[in-house]
Amino acid sequence: MAEDGAARHPIVRTSPGSLEPLELLYEESGWTRFGLPPALATAYSGELCFTLPCVYANFVTSIDGVVALGPEYLSSGSAISGREPADRFVMGLLRASADAVLIGAGTLRATPRHRWTPDHVCPEAAADFAKLRRDLGHATQPELVVVTASGDLPTEHPALQSGALVVTTVDGARQLDGRLPPTCTLRTAGEGSLRMVDVLAVLQAHGHTAVLTEGGPHLVGNLIAEGLLDELFLTTSPVLAGRAGTSRPGLVAGLELLPTHPAWMDLISVRRRESYLFLRYRLRTPRVCASPQSALAN
Repeated sequence: MAEDGAARHPIVRTSPGSLEPLELLYEESGWTRFGLPPALATAYSGELCFTLPCVYANFVTSIDGVVALGPEYLSSGSAISGREPADRFVMGLLRASADAVLIGAGTLRATPRHRWTPDHVCPEAAADFAKLRRDLGHATQPELVVVTASGDLPTEHPALQSGALVVTTVDGARQLDGRLPPTCTLRTAGEGSLRMVDVLAVLQAHGHTAVLTEGGPHLVGNLIAEGLLDELFLTTSPVLAGRAGTSRPGLVAGLELLPTHPAWMDLISVRRRESYLFLRYRLRTPRVCASPQSALAN
């Protein structure tokens, strides 16, 4: 999941028609296709589809498994991805395919200027993303859904100012009372803690069946713990992040899976752009695990 922040190498501006297509190395057969607009299908080197309802995650990771550099580094996904244009294109494509983009409060705080729309990360493909959304019968933009148990949100964040669905607890709703921009919708889904099954029920009530989550690791851990994550898109960036005296989480936080509750996945597709790998996995029949030790409390 690449994000805004200081670039680590030059940004290459391209249109989807001129973007060097991803190299398709493997793809599972037998899919029903969305029918991507031609420019998107060319850049992605193939089609895209989901069996609905579907909850899918998108992350970028370093070779050594780091997905965030720690709370002192804002928008660290950009540092991990190097703002690679192909990663930003794939992120935009996955957003364009979704009814809603689901994030936790920590992700919102860590990316103070971000907007979770397709054109924000890949403006060159904005027209084709818009056509895809029209073809799918989606709203103009995916609805941003922010999950917070405590109600601790930066209400001045531009993404909230633009409008979002905020799902919280009864206590969190009290904290947010009168503080959210009028463009936001507030819904409660629990008392002291949030279960993701209740959060997704709120999304379903809003008509959302294709839900993309861009984290963070605790939110994904909760989805896996409740057996609710269907697919994972993972960009492997050709960089080593390292760890020394700072919290640098991997994809899943707050939940131990191995050795007693392994979450096995099947590889659906592999694409490549130079030294970057774009992997897509389907979780096997989910096994409901014990509740994460660190439930959604932020």
